[in-house]
Amino acid sequence: MGKQQDQEFVEYIVRAIVSKPEDVSTDRTIDERGVLITLKLNPADMGYVIGKRGQTARSIRTLLKIVGAKNNARVNLKIYEPEGSRHSQGGQSYANDTSVVDDFKI
Repeated sequence: MGKQQDQEFVEYIVRAIVSKPEDVSTDRTIDERGVLITLKLNPADMGYVIGKRGQTARSIRTLLKIVGAKNNARVNLKIYEPEGSRHSQGGQSYANDTSVVDDFKI
């Protein structure tokens, strides 16, 4: 099975903004909460994807929710961070916080 539109969208956007696009990959899973896309990238590019105060990651998630809504799917994005990443805070990763757009409606 080929990549889905939401997965291709994430990869396209992220590859356009990172310095090592060849290291960008995604996994797509579906469960009772909807679609989860896990993004993996070069740790040196994490700042580009998260942005100041999480602004870039939040924007990508908002656009991804619109792409998902077109297909009647709830889509969430998780940014994979290895243990000890400088963006992790007390075991909870700021990059994985989707609360800003969890109730996004079209």
